[in-house]
Amino acid sequence: MFETAAFEAERRLTGSLVVALGLAALAVMMILIAPGILEDIDIDALLEAYPPALVEAMQLDVMATIEGFLALELYWFGLLIVLGIYVAYSAASTIAGDIEDGTMDTLLAAPVSRWGVLGEKYLALLVPILVVNVAILAVVFVGTSLIEEPIPTADLIAVHLLSLPYLLLWGAFGMLASVLVSRRVVAEGVAAGTVVASFLAETVAEGSDLEWLGAVSPTRYYDPITILTASEYDFLGGVVLLAATAVLLLGAGIRFARRDV
Repeated sequence: MFETAAFEAERRLTGSLVVALGLAALAVMMILIAPGILEDIDIDALLEAYPPALVEAMQLDVMATIEGFLALELYWFGLLIVLGIYVAYSAASTIAGDIEDGTMDTLLAAPVSRWGVLGEKYLALLVPILVVNVAILAVVFVGTSLIEEPIPTADLIAVHLLSLPYLLLWGAFGMLASVLVSRRVVAEGVAAGTVVASFLAETVAEGSDLEWLGAVSPTRYYDPITILTASEYDFLGGVVLLAATAVLLLGAGIRFARRDV
């Protein structure tokens, strides 16, 4: 039982470590340069050079603190975009990739159900999600303590815990793309492109007449900036993301069960 999940998890470990090391290195760099930027640069004067709409959309006004700086430069970019893309892209390659290279026939010849195969492949996505989150959390906790600018532990834990529903949703979306599209490269492109498109939709629509458009973007329900700068935790947003994840996985399972492989 769970042989497929164990096999897939082992396959994903190397890639997960590479992404974790890359984002951990980014975290170290941001932590090292943050004190100099915050002390030597007049953030208010700098922001005056940008259009107010851009400052509001990108939430640049929070950059005057270490929490805001890391939220924008590390969590907004690293977790929301980079890790979101990686998880969605990895999930999209699962079913479509196995069908394309012919290994799905061999797998389904064993006494396993299609629902079980899809579920176990999805569980393997916890490897990159957890490995990267733990790496970043450890680096930020230790790094900010060493420069004597510690971030409240509760906020730091919350920003990582509440990222899990967000990342699980993109994993489920990737799985859905993987069973809907015949070619692996197309499924991967759809999954990764949708992550970027949803991020831009929420950012551009914020404060405009199209603000309602951001309601369909997962980034509406996970805001690391608010967590780190205001200590506000959107647990309801996490519930919404988990509910959407369940719907996407259900749709993926139904489609896969009926698909001719």
